[in-house]
Amino acid sequence: MKDHTIRRGVDYRVYESEPTTFYAKYTEYGNGCDWLIRVTKMQKKYCWEIRRYNGSHTCTRSTISQDHSKLDSKTVAEAIKPLVEVDPSIKVKSIIAEVQSKFNYTIRDDLVPDIRVPHRVFWSYYPCIRAFRHCKSVVQVDGTHLYGKYKGCLLVVVSQDGNNNIVPIAFAIVEGETSDAWYFFLSNLRQHVVTCDGVGLISDRHDSIRSAIERSNGAWSPPRAFHMFCIRHIESNFLRKFKAPYLQKLIVNIEYLRTIREYQMRYERLKERGEAYTTWLDRIPREQYALAFDGGYRWGHMITNLVECINSVLKGARNLPVTALVKATFYRLNELFTRKRVEAEARINAGLVFSEMVTTKLHANQRASGNIQVSCFDRENEVFEVREMPSGVEYAVDLRHHRCDCGEFQVDRIPCRHVFACCANQRLDWQVYVNDVYKMDQV
Repeated sequence: MKDHTIRRGVDYRVYESEPTTFYAKYTEYGNGCDWLIRVTKMQKKYCWEIRRYNGSHTCTRSTISQDHSKLDSKTVAEAIKPLVEVDPSIKVKSIIAEVQSKFNYTIRDDLVPDIRVPHRVFWSYYPCIRAFRHCKSVVQVDGTHLYGKYKGCLLVVVSQDGNNNIVPIAFAIVEGETSDAWYFFLSNLRQHVVTCDGVGLISDRHDSIRSAIERSNGAWSPPRAFHMFCIRHIESNFLRKFKAPYLQKLIVNIEYLRTIREYQMRYERLKERGEAYTTWLDRIPREQYALAFDGGYRWGHMITNLVECINSVLKGARNLPVTALVKATFYRLNELFTRKRVEAEARINAGLVFSEMVTTKLHANQRASGNIQVSCFDRENEVFEVREMPSGVEYAVDLRHHRCDCGEFQVDRIPCRHVFACCANQRLDWQVYVNDVYKMDQV
């Protein structure tokens, strides 16, 4: 009906549209034209039968509008669907030509007057905002280019829950990785999603990100937030500067070491290879790249691999129009949250308190605590000195401030082997020193 009337340049009004009956008349029925049609579905034959049809239009072409109410977006979409399936990047002018050929109407892609076109767009979903409250207080940000008709960059921020699941929490489409674009993204992220203090922010060393953070009026600076760098980018910058691949492993080890003592040892070893190397490294604040000095705000995350995984997942969607891209994030996150919730509920129903990941590590640390002696302690301040046997290496443990000289307690936020030894010695409950984020009710 639509195709026929659109091609004829006439219109109709539907008076009855039921599962078994369709009845329509010409819009100016009785005013010089008596076109009408009545169709009934024949149940036994599974077909439609035209019961009445006045098919002779007596209206003149001069009264026919150059626009057609039935030529809506759904009709156009059905007409051009085969073309788009063959070539998703089909030009607009080809679509206009197809509609002109099929319906004898020319559609236009002009902007409707008084319509505002966004320069940038930021979005997050309420379940993502709620989820972040139960995740580790660290986020990773990164950008990736769009490939479709609408160029620009997709900015993504992710976190991680207590079972090492990646949790995307916000997105933005911007013109590029400029200082203004990153400021727009980080400002909205701080206002609407990451509202807590003491959060770690991990990114590459892009100048535009650093500039945006400097403009944030303290929103992304200590003590509210702690900006740290992905060490893969530091490693890449180092190799680009010095062309010394034989030092690559040493640079990475310096960044991953959890104790200040081990850091100093590797730092001096790098300095022996050439003071130019440590001079270059000294230009970067140690708390922004070294695990031993980060204050635990990294949660052990050294690279931006989590957010890069999401960029990879969305790779197929990066050539879509903006609306379709936003929908893609919605449906994929909906599927992800639904599946992960079912997995978490199964562990809770099984009576498990902690996540699978942390349970494995806790058991390993508890077993390793058997060879550790508690030499002395200050029970009032909850400070202990322990000694590993047979090596004799000593460590200080501060239970009240959740610190151990080995570095693992403050990085992982779970009891290390030395904490287990202290708790066993004083008959303390080690579970109180496991961060809430690892509990299954949080996951």
